[in-house]
Amino acid sequence: MRALRIAALTIGTFAALVVLAWLTEPEPLPANSLSTTRLQPGPYRVEVREFTWVDATRSTPANAAYRGAPDRTLAVSLWFAADLEVAHPLLVFSHGLMSSRAGGTYMAEHLASYGYVVVAADHPLSNLRAPGGPDYHDVVNQPGDVSYLITHLLALEPSQRPFAGAIDRSRIGVFGISRGAATATLTAFHPVWRDPRVAAAISIAGPGDVFGARFFDHAAVPFLMIAGTADAIVDYELNAAHIPARIRDGGLLTVSGATHAGFTNVTSGWLRLLGNPDDIGCNAASAADIPERSVFIGLFGTAEQGLLEPSEQRPPCAVRYSEVMRAGRQQMIATLAVRAFFESRFAPAAQARARLHAGHEEMT
Repeated sequence: MRALRIAALTIGTFAALVVLAWLTEPEPLPANSLSTTRLQPGPYRVEVREFTWVDATRSTPANAAYRGAPDRTLAVSLWFAADLEVAHPLLVFSHGLMSSRAGGTYMAEHLASYGYVVVAADHPLSNLRAPGGPDYHDVVNQPGDVSYLITHLLALEPSQRPFAGAIDRSRIGVFGISRGAATATLTAFHPVWRDPRVAAAISIAGPGDVFGARFFDHAAVPFLMIAGTADAIVDYELNAAHIPARIRDGGLLTVSGATHAGFTNVTSGWLRLLGNPDDIGCNAASAADIPERSVFIGLFGTAEQGLLEPSEQRPPCAVRYSEVMRAGRQQMIATLAVRAFFESRFAPAAQARARLHAGHEEMT
């Protein structure tokens, strides 16, 4: 009898998992579509390694009860293709406020299966478990974190690298979600904080109202913004709609009905059952007492540097959307767009770059 109960429990658990997977998975794309083909994993087996790296040249500021530290300690994840001895493009992912380096896992795994090395770190004071609580203001130190990750990886001797091959110094890109998107934008273009080794940048659901046309003139870096029209946290019209008029090379991918939190990996599982993922994000921001955007005037720089005052017309979470895209579907779109954009700049063959660049221009 006990064996029957265990068997029934096992079957019931399995059935529940099947139902849960069915409820949370997005509607598949047409089987014969190009998008379905490009969403398939690449030819290389992906491995991931976890590290703790310490940047002893920079300090971590005090934060509430946290007294700070003389260095910046970074918990790091590294995704790469196993046994692929080539010169790899390097991509650095930055997470959003109250998130973690795992926020872009679905994109990192996909990119690594096509030969990219992808690295992400928990930024010391903006991650979910930051000492003293997640702090927006430390975003000014995060471009330095990105530069440190690039420098550390480039400095590794062949025997120290967990991946075969080397990093191609001419093919280094940055991307991020939300405040991590701001980090990527600052790392690519800021007149003081930018890293000249960065050759392409993507902002996913990132702020754009503070970055004027003069700001983007500081570097000739291709730039793509990916934004959703149902983003309750970073308003689309105020932050994304004007980007094409301010940049010289790149564009804007508008995802109709996409939310803010739907781009993060955390919404890949059972949390999808709770409905609009931005409701969770807005409630978390409210509980954490995230300050209004007016606090951040001048945080990134001056008007002479091309920085603008943040918009006050519509504070985060002032508008909630009822009709939104499933998180899984917008993650499919983000995966397609991120890989297409980076390949349009980093594909080894010039012909492939031209073809992908033309497709990217049509998409944006």
